[in-house]
Amino acid sequence: MKLEQDQQLAAVADELETYKILLDEEFNQELFQEGITALVKHQAYLDEIEILFLLNQVNDRNDAILTIHPGAGGTESQDWAEMLLRMYNRWAENQGFDFTIIDYLPGDEAGLKSVTVEVMGEFSFGLLKCEIGIHRLVRISPFNAQGKRQTSFASVFVYPMIEDDIEVDLNPKDLKVDTFRASGAGGQHVNTTDSAVRITHLPTNIIVQCQNERSQIKNRETAMKVLRSRLYQYYEEQKEREKQKLENTKTEIGWGNQIRSYVFHPYQMVKDHRTDHETGNTNAVMDGDLNDFIYAYLRQLAGQ
Repeated sequence: MKLEQDQQLAAVADELETYKILLDEEFNQELFQEGITALVKHQAYLDEIEILFLLNQVNDRNDAILTIHPGAGGTESQDWAEMLLRMYNRWAENQGFDFTIIDYLPGDEAGLKSVTVEVMGEFSFGLLKCEIGIHRLVRISPFNAQGKRQTSFASVFVYPMIEDDIEVDLNPKDLKVDTFRASGAGGQHVNTTDSAVRITHLPTNIIVQCQNERSQIKNRETAMKVLRSRLYQYYEEQKEREKQKLENTKTEIGWGNQIRSYVFHPYQMVKDHRTDHETGNTNAVMDGDLNDFIYAYLRQLAGQ
């Protein structure tokens, strides 16, 4: 916690403690209402400070690498993946984070087949790790001529951006580097040279690629940064699996595995199945209003 935050928290605590002392000495309805008003006024700040205390894992302060993949279902699921991309973009804007697409594979007719994004901002990984899992959409499909209700799935995974001073064993002999012609989102960043870079880590078969920059050198640097982060996460998961024999975090993108449902029809609701937190304001959620869901999950993690 920063010094100014610590000082502000102490001031809030002193103010609320003063109300408590005075009310303990002699209860007064007017003073009691003043105390309630002061508590409500400070509640948002107290929630923010509480979340900072909960973000205490080793990589929580790091920047994040976010990936989204549609499930089975063709255009409908690919469109849902695109909607999730927009949702996280709006959330990042609301947080004051930088949001940069570094690899984008468009869908056949609409939406996307895969996307990788850098989210740069303090605690971006600690917050976005709460979004890892399968996200389910229920709506009247705009791609169905009969106007039938359709269920779609997409997976979200998040990696911490690993700093250069963290050791990740990378043998150049283990890397296969390919170059190809970029074909970015919506026709952007398209060029006529092989500037896009794909790197395959042969021992793990982890593949990363970047086509955001026109320079092959810059794309390679970004791809290597993403690879280091993914390998770090991979090796950490391997250690954890060996110690606790946990199930792999990546599950089938389909029924029974979703962490959250977004229902647009026949009623409006977004519900997180891990915490049971829900809201009927689907428009706000799709515009990036995710913090209540994120905070609820962080509090649940802290209570485990």
